[in-house]
Amino acid sequence: MQPEWWIPPKAFWTTLITNTKYLSGLLTLDHSLKKHGSKYPLVALYTDTFPEEGHHALDIRKIPKKRVKYLLPSVHKDFSNDQRFYDCWSKLTPFSLIEYERVVQLDSDMLVLQNMDELMDIVLDPPSSEDNSGSRVFAAGHACVCNPLKKPHYPKNWIPENCAFTSQHNDADSAQTEGASSTAGLGMPNGGLQVVNPSKNLYDQILHSLTSSSKVENYEFADQSLLSDLFWGRWVPLPYTYNALKTLRWEGVHSPIWRDERVKNIHYILSPKPWDEKLGEESNETHTWWLKANEERIADEKGSGISDGF
Repeated sequence: MQPEWWIPPKAFWTTLITNTKYLSGLLTLDHSLKKHGSKYPLVALYTDTFPEEGHHALDIRKIPKKRVKYLLPSVHKDFSNDQRFYDCWSKLTPFSLIEYERVVQLDSDMLVLQNMDELMDIVLDPPSSEDNSGSRVFAAGHACVCNPLKKPHYPKNWIPENCAFTSQHNDADSAQTEGASSTAGLGMPNGGLQVVNPSKNLYDQILHSLTSSSKVENYEFADQSLLSDLFWGRWVPLPYTYNALKTLRWEGVHSPIWRDERVKNIHYILSPKPWDEKLGEESNETHTWWLKANEERIADEKGSGISDGF
C-alpha cells in the first residue's frame, strides 16, 4: 500500500498505432485498463501513417496521443513472410521518451484482465547510468519459441525444447509469480510488453544497432531480436501472466503452466485477431473474452454519445 500523500511518478502505459486495423484493439485495451482501476493513462504513440479518422476516434474518447517517428533500420530487412514486423521496430520508441520516468509499452492486441499497476514500481537500472551496464535494463516476458503453427520460415531452433516456458512445466505454481531466467531457452523477450526507464544512452545504443547491417540481417523478429542481442541476460523476466500469449494456453504448448484466473493481461498474437471474428464464431476460446469486453466498451460509449464504428 502506498501512503496517502504518495504522488505517482511520470509514468504511462503506451501503445503503438500506425493504422486503423488495430484501432478497435487499442480502444478496448484502454477500456480494460480503466475497468480494472489503473491509475495511469494509456498514451497512443501514432506515426504519420495513422489516418484522420483514427485521430478523431482517439480525440472524442479523450485518449492522450503522441506523434513518434516510424522507426526502421538504415539497411533493409526483408520481412515479406511476416510483414507485421516492419511496424515492430517502432515499438523501441519508448526507450527514447525521456520526458517520462517509467513507460510500460503494450501491444494493441492485448486485453487487461486484472490490475497490473505494480509494473510501474519494478526496480530497473536508473536511466542516469552512463554505460548502461546494469543487469536490470528493462523488464519483459519471454517469447515462446515453440512455433506451434509450424511456420516454415521460423528458425530451426524454435522448438519446445528451447523454450523458456518449457523449463517451468514442472513447477506451475512458481510460474504464476516468477519468470524463467532471462537466459533460459533462447533468452529472447517478447516485445509485446516492455517495462522501461527511458534513457538517451539506451536509445543511442539501440539506434547504433539499427545502423549495423551485419546485426540487422540477423534480427529475424525485429525489436525483440535486437533487445535480446543488445541486452543479453540483462533484462528482468516477468511471469507469463503479464504477457499471456494466447498460444501458451493451447494443449501441447504450455497448458501445464496456464491458469485462466491468474492471467493479468492476455496477448492475442498471430492471426486471426479477435476483432476479425464474431461472438459464437470464434476460432479460439480466449477470443470470446475480448469480444465480450469490446461489446461492453461499445455499449458504454453509446451511452456517452460515441458511435463511430470503431
